[in-house]
Amino acid sequence: MPAQRLYILMTLLALLGWSCVVAGYPLYGSEERGILRLQQARLAHEGGIPGRQKVAGELLPLDAVDLRLLHARQLELPPPDPRFASEIRSLLDSYGDTVSLAVLDLSDPDNPRYAGYRDTVPFQPGSVGKLVAAAALFQALADAWPDDLEKRFAVLRDTVVVGNEIVLEDTHDVRLWDPVSRTLTRRPLQIGDTATLWNWLDWMLSASSNAAASVCMQQTLLLAHFGRQYPVTDAEVQRFFAETPRQELRGLLQRSMQRALLRSGIDTTQLRQGSFYTRTGKRLVPGSGSNATDRELLVFLLKLEQGKVVDAFSSRELKRLLYVTEQRVRYAASPALYDAAVYYKSGSLYACNPERQGACPPFRGDRINMMNSVAIVESPATGMQHYYFVSLHTNLLRKDAALLHRAIATRLHELIEAHTADKKQ
Repeated sequence: MPAQRLYILMTLLALLGWSCVVAGYPLYGSEERGILRLQQARLAHEGGIPGRQKVAGELLPLDAVDLRLLHARQLELPPPDPRFASEIRSLLDSYGDTVSLAVLDLSDPDNPRYAGYRDTVPFQPGSVGKLVAAAALFQALADAWPDDLEKRFAVLRDTVVVGNEIVLEDTHDVRLWDPVSRTLTRRPLQIGDTATLWNWLDWMLSASSNAAASVCMQQTLLLAHFGRQYPVTDAEVQRFFAETPRQELRGLLQRSMQRALLRSGIDTTQLRQGSFYTRTGKRLVPGSGSNATDRELLVFLLKLEQGKVVDAFSSRELKRLLYVTEQRVRYAASPALYDAAVYYKSGSLYACNPERQGACPPFRGDRINMMNSVAIVESPATGMQHYYFVSLHTNLLRKDAALLHRAIATRLHELIEAHTADKKQ
């Protein structure tokens, strides 16, 4: 049986299983979108199979995961709030130039507060740039079907993509769930792995898979080129990439990665993703550099909440994908956020000096050791009292910065809680 037909059969069986489940968890409406990993997550949470229990903030139903600023589409980042900025400096000054941060507190919607610490210093975004890749895919869908949301939904749900050589050389494990045998496999993606476009998007964001990111970027280029003829046959895909001059592919990649940002009012000199995430992807399509600042990443989150990252449909679906990451790590692992809804993406990039290349511990580079976190926090998840956006970047050499991100998350949340309490007195 061809891989595409087998995958569709597995998905249909999974949907039949989900149809008997009371709505609620899994929170992302998996029965409509066919993200197989979330069936495993639901069964594990309910105790039906071994696996991790979700914390309170992860259990929102689908309709509660929504855009909060559709009514405030004219809101821009305000000037820095002096008191807030002073508190942030006191929190971070001891780290010097190893840390940068931007935060927008909207807990009091009539008095938004912004503060930054080295917030315009550029850095390589690493896997946080996958937000740009996701936005680019949603933009290509919108360009092809600007007035047909049902068609966009169907393309994401029904288009089956088989992994090709661009998935190679990735070490990130993804969760491959077989709904028939109820078995879970954790491993990097391989040539021949088959999934719908929505599952590839989920793997890119939930597990931060570089292989899935390169597949999503390849599909974005195909959408941009073929438009409403998408999806096309494997033979047409191979012919397109073989016959299109490399400089044309490079230009198409740049335009595709920038279009959603430019149309959303985001400065692409301050936020851009310039290349595929795998070496094999970069060999297929030449790229350029990637760049970010904490301030512009915060602008991205603001535009997302306003429904301006492509449009409200795309922004909402992207926000929902950010809610169902596999587990809360780094910044999102702070105990202060257990009851909060956290919409989160992290990334890292580390490298060692030449004499240590053979023994460079993960996330402990002595030449580069960057870790990035962006988050929208709604606390508590039900009955929200605190609502803020944060982008944090560190370059803490020789040490895994995960604990630092978690500690800063806790301290920042305490600052925001204290301010909210003061306003109520």
